[in-house]
Amino acid sequence: MIDTHAHLDALDDPAAAVARAREVGVTRIITIGTDPTSWAKTLPIVEEHDGVYGVAGVHPHEAASDFDAATLERLLGHPKIVAVGEIGLDYYRDYAPRDAQSKLFIYQLGLAKRAKLPVVIHNRAADDDTLSVLRQWFDGTVVLHCFSSLTLLPEAIERGWYVSFAGNVTYANAEDLRNAARAVPSELILAETDCPYLAPQPVRGKTNEPAYVIHTLAALAEAREEDADALAAQIDANADAAFGLP
Repeated sequence: MIDTHAHLDALDDPAAAVARAREVGVTRIITIGTDPTSWAKTLPIVEEHDGVYGVAGVHPHEAASDFDAATLERLLGHPKIVAVGEIGLDYYRDYAPRDAQSKLFIYQLGLAKRAKLPVVIHNRAADDDTLSVLRQWFDGTVVLHCFSSLTLLPEAIERGWYVSFAGNVTYANAEDLRNAARAVPSELILAETDCPYLAPQPVRGKTNEPAYVIHTLAALAEAREEDADALAAQIDANADAAFGLP
């Protein structure tokens, strides 16, 4: 099993979290670096652990901050950095001006194209603009992280974008998300923790970590009326295809 989106650098003891994940069969983790400080913490984690891969980018919340573009470009050449992300638009928090978010999003899509890497998309309350930017500026592999934008689903499926579900799909009031999970073709579905956030219902209130992706898997399998082991194998194969994992 794989956790396709974690923030190991935000955990108190990433090595211990990786070990606990392996104990329950989560043997691979993709961890996300969201700004220069996060990149600096993420890279040693990726290099230290077999089966742990990195994604690097500037989160839309940081769009108004300065960052060293050359450092990011160099990082994207690292053999264990497998995507650009998480990048996109966030109109819910609006921590950065929307025009700055858009410019940064487009710039990073260009980096991904040059590096021939997939992109991991953060989209919150910005469905129309997210679609518009992606349609215009990117024709590569797209992963919709922590999927909750139901209006994007038909076009995501049409364009072959990967749809990744996090722990919130397990919540009692998340039937819309479970309906979306039923609609995603088997070859496009992914699962993630987005830890340390969004702990699944069975461990809600705890700090989320990669081991808990098994609860998200169980909810997805139940919603889709599929065998959990078979779905885990499918998600593993999808992650290999999406991120070019060995």
